[in-house]
Amino acid sequence: MEETAYDFIVPEELADRRVDVVSAELCSELTRSAAQKLLEDGLITVNEKPVTKKQRVSAGDRLQITIPAPSSLEAKAQDIPLSIVYEDDDLLVVDKPKGMVVHPAPGNPDGTLVNALLYHCGDSLSGINGVIRPGIVHRIDKDTSGLLIVAKNDFAHVNLAEQIRVHSFTREYRAVVHGNLKQDEGTVNAPIGRSPKDRKKMAVTDRHSRNAVTHYQVLERFGDYTYIKCRLETGRTHQIRVHMAYLGHPLAGDTVYGPKNTPKSLNGQCLHAGLIGFIHPRTGEYMEFSSELPDYFQTFLRTLEQRRS
Repeated sequence: MEETAYDFIVPEELADRRVDVVSAELCSELTRSAAQKLLEDGLITVNEKPVTKKQRVSAGDRLQITIPAPSSLEAKAQDIPLSIVYEDDDLLVVDKPKGMVVHPAPGNPDGTLVNALLYHCGDSLSGINGVIRPGIVHRIDKDTSGLLIVAKNDFAHVNLAEQIRVHSFTREYRAVVHGNLKQDEGTVNAPIGRSPKDRKKMAVTDRHSRNAVTHYQVLERFGDYTYIKCRLETGRTHQIRVHMAYLGHPLAGDTVYGPKNTPKSLNGQCLHAGLIGFIHPRTGEYMEFSSELPDYFQTFLRTLEQRRS
């Protein structure tokens, strides 16, 4: 990967703030500490002059940020069991277990879905997303279980990515949320971007955000919890988790967007990608696949049923 350069004009609302803070606000890839490191290395300039992190900017200043190419991670093939729901020469549908990371990253260099795919598929994966994310068309979080699609070649990857872009790719999830939802069904149409309070989290915000739409339907009520089905119209990072927290009903087990005192048995959010549907890129046939609720999810539902009775 090559270095990435950004060029911003400081807006009025960020005037008279420190350059490290403004850099993190304007560039979604940066945390404040990362911006400070770039400033120390002379990779952030204001009006084409190097600055210190404590320097304040004015409205109309030109802020230029250069992010160097990351240290290369090498994804290695590993013999890790895969639950393959469907496979042909163009794609795979994989049922990912809870706790598995999708692709290597700092802190998770191996043991990922990509490592398993490289062992299973060899060189038969699309290269559009580079060596770290070969074949990965869309992701689900580490602690989200369920279905995702993998492209074996660039032709399939481009076609499937376009279906996701135009919202013709079906993705349905099952989730358990805190509290009792008032409506039996509804839609959350609220833009999602990097949280202005915590750069490691996403949030409903109008600043540097993208439109996000989630449709939900109540399947069963347990008083202090509600079992729901969600259908994604868009696919933003943490979309269901953020949207349900925005409604005041965060996902059970989600300590990032919900309460800290959450059921320990869940080990992360109670969220399962239970259904995907798409048009096969080569045959033009509509295909749909479903996944049963995993054991952790079923056990939690039984616990809620027993409590209710």
